[in-house]
Amino acid sequence: MAVKLKAVQRVNPQDVQAPQKFYAKAVSNGRTDLKRLAKLVAMQCTVNRADCLAVLAALEDNIIMELQDGRIVQLGELGTFQLGVSSTGSVTSEEVNSNSVKKARLNFRPGEEMKKMLNNLSYRKSSDNV
Repeated sequence: MAVKLKAVQRVNPQDVQAPQKFYAKAVSNGRTDLKRLAKLVAMQCTVNRADCLAVLAALEDNIIMELQDGRIVQLGELGTFQLGVSSTGSVTSEEVNSNSVKKARLNFRPGEEMKKMLNNLSYRKSSDNV
């Protein structure tokens, strides 16, 4: 299976006067939620869908709680999740406080298996250039 692409015209942010160019953009093929993941896992093992859904929901809750506690969460070969922040600059370190934070973000670093997958993708242009 190949990742579908479409052409998207964009402005060069470093030179807004330059002519726009077309760039490849990945086209999604739907969304998979926890219920579907539970069903897929249940089809691959002896655990039923309801139990898989319960475990995945608990995993979701625990990942959120661990991140809120400032921990880096490593999820097997999938990768690691860590909170990061954007803040305003201050002249001295003493001026940095919670009011300095503009917003929080989630950083993801892929694990080895995820990196392998990313390095071995194939691509094809979507017939419907939507």
